[in-house]
This record gives sequence, structure tokens and C-alpha cells, in this order.
Amino acid sequence: MTDARLPESARLRERAASLVPAWTHTLSKNPTQWMQGTAPAFLARGAGAHVWDVDGNRYVDLPMALGPIILGHAHPVVNEAITKQLQDGITFTLPHPIELEVAETVLERVPGAERVRFGKTGSDATSAAVRLARAVTGREHVLAAGYHGWHDWFIATTTRDIGVPKAVKELSGTFAYGDLESLRAQLEVREGKVAAVVLEPSGAEVPADGYLQGLIDLAHEHGALVVFDEVITGFRLGPGGAQERYGVRADLVAFGKALGNGMPISALAGPAKYMDVLNDVFFSGTHGGEVLSLAAARATLGVLDAAAYERLYSAGAWLRERVEASVTAHDVGHLVTVSGEDPRTLVLVSEPEGAEGLWAKSLVQQEMARKGVLYNGNNFICLAHTDEDLEQVADAYDAGLSALAKGLTDGPQGVLALLESEAVSPAFRAVR
Repeated sequence: MTDARLPESARLRERAASLVPAWTHTLSKNPTQWMQGTAPAFLARGAGAHVWDVDGNRYVDLPMALGPIILGHAHPVVNEAITKQLQDGITFTLPHPIELEVAETVLERVPGAERVRFGKTGSDATSAAVRLARAVTGREHVLAAGYHGWHDWFIATTTRDIGVPKAVKELSGTFAYGDLESLRAQLEVREGKVAAVVLEPSGAEVPADGYLQGLIDLAHEHGALVVFDEVITGFRLGPGGAQERYGVRADLVAFGKALGNGMPISALAGPAKYMDVLNDVFFSGTHGGEVLSLAAARATLGVLDAAAYERLYSAGAWLRERVEASVTAHDVGHLVTVSGEDPRTLVLVSEPEGAEGLWAKSLVQQEMARKGVLYNGNNFICLAHTDEDLEQVADAYDAGLSALAKGLTDGPQGVLALLESEAVSPAFRAVR
């Protein structure tokens, strides 16, 4: 492991091993997800589109804290809003008026929403939606496509289901995104039992024409509510998120990430006829009305105007074109795909036949870190990404894909030979 550039990262990684289970509090930040010795293990600060590790090295940030940073790290408008509110307090015994101000702003933007409740994490919002859907329908089963957080109802469908009761697992199922027949089959198997169909409306795959409305109609035919998990797409694809972009209306919608530009805040929104059932359904937490995050949300939404969205789309489209050009130039299209929406594209690296781990992805990440770019598969464009930053990112992708092409000339073992440390691990894998 080559830690010559990253001695403080290495020291803190060893220290964390005896303090924090799995080294970190967020799976995607785990050292197993990053090429140790080339990519850092700890970051010290961020400004705009850049972050600095604990050894003083600067990087262009692509994951942007896993998606929340849509304006840029330490954005002055958001910082000022937080600092100003901090002088008057953080959390109170009774509600604060800012809760209503941000609620009104959210409801003005979200199509079909008449009520909103705030939480702290995306998992809060999606799990509240599931509980509410069960209360509204009187049913217990849930069908999901995509990732929706760490709570039992969803994680029961993954390989990381240790600790989830068997009875809970039996209530959760999955279907294939983009395939209405897959959903139909699951609804028929659980006929009359499904409370909610939960999905990210757009993610690694962009919905085909008519798919989302077809899914909504199909779920309603079977008496289930539709929950859009817009924790990523909300306020990133536009003021009204994926619902606005695709002209559809889900029954309940969960938001998070971009809403607070890094501050911990999420939201569940929907029509009054469903949301008012929360008068009886328990969804409550001490920090649901924490005002620093609400001040950040108000400031963030204020910056996200038409010009901001034009920049997010144009910058993302430019980067997509450059990465696709590199994929073609290095003839790695059989392993590397570029998908998703322009404000958040995904560059997914598959493994060559015969690889015993994520060797190809690890090599691309390693070489991009060498070029001063943090890559984990997500290109979360923020308003602070300058043309110069994007040029550096495009060059880093080209270097990573060039190295991949070189390694592939000797098959999977050729890719492995170019790795300077242990390859990264799949986030979801058998852990028994």
C-alpha cells in the first residue's frame, strides 16, 4: 500500500479501526470503497467544487458528499444563512416560524404536494412514506426498485439483511426498474397485500416514455400507493424534481440531499388526503424542526433559479460527451457505460470476465485520484464546478480509461497488475 503521499490518512485510518465499526459512519466513505494509498481516507475541508485531504492534497470532488452539495462546498449564501440563524439558537421547545416558510417554499415547487413534513435523512423520509402508505391502505407489503436507505423494510431486500427479522423480510419484495411486467408479476403474487410501490423515478436508468405513468396506473389498479424516492433527483433535476420533468404525479414523494446543500434535512410531501393521516401515524424526531438545516434549505432553494438549472444541465452534458468520447477512443465501451441525467450522470465500470473483484473500477478510481479527482461512479454536478474543473475531470477520466485499456491487453490479470493497493469492494455483498 503506497501511503507516501497520504501519511495522515493512513494514521487516521488505523486509529479509526479501534474506534468506529467499519471505520466510518457512512458505508460509501468506508476505506473498502476507496483505493487506499492513492485516494485519501480522510478529508479536512471543502470549498466550491474542491476538497482537501488531511495531508493537504486538493481534489476536484465528483461525489460531492454523496450528492447533497449542489451549490458547492461552503457556499457563502448558505454559510451566511446558517451563521445568522446560529445566533438565535438551533433547536427549540416549540416550532420556529422558519419551518412554515420552508414548507411553503417546498410546496410551491413540488407538483401535487399540499403538505410536507421534515426529517433529517433520506431514510427518514422513505421509511415515513412506507409507514404512511401502510396506514392509508391497511396493507403491509412493499415492492421496491433501487436503493432507499438503511431501515428494515428496504434493507431486507439486500445482501446486508443481517439483523432484520424474517417476518419483516417476508413483507418486502423487489421489481425490475423499467419493466412493467416485472412489477405486474409481483403485484399479482401479492394481490391485495401491497401498500406501496417505491422507486427512484430516474437514476442509473432514465425512464422510457410512458414508463412512470404506466407504473403509477398499474400500482393504482392493484390498490397500492406510489412513492417516488427523490432523495437524489429532488431539486436537482429541476424545481419540481422528476415529477415536474416527466409530467407525472406520485402519491408520496421523499426528498433529501440537495435540499440542504450538505446540511442534514429531508422531507416527505404529498396531497393532504394522505399527508394528513400523519396526524395519527407516528413520524417524529427531536431534530425534525432543527433551524440551521432549515435556514440552509431556504438559502439553497433561493439560489436554485432557472440560470442555476441551465448551468447544471449544460455542465453535465459537456462532461458526459467528453467521457463518452474517451470510452470510444479507448475502446472500452463493453465495460464502461455513461448513464443518468445530466446534472448527475453515472459512469459505471463493469468487470472483465475472469476478474475476481472490482479490479477495473478500482483502476479507474486509482488513476483519477492520481490526477486529483475523486471518483466513485457518480458525477454530481454542482454550481461551483468551473469549466477548468470539468476539463481536469475529463482529462482524469481519459487517463483512467486509458489505463484500463492498457491493462485489458493482458486480460483481467493485466488490470490487476496495475493496481497499487487492494481493490475496492462491492458495497452490497454477502456478509454472512
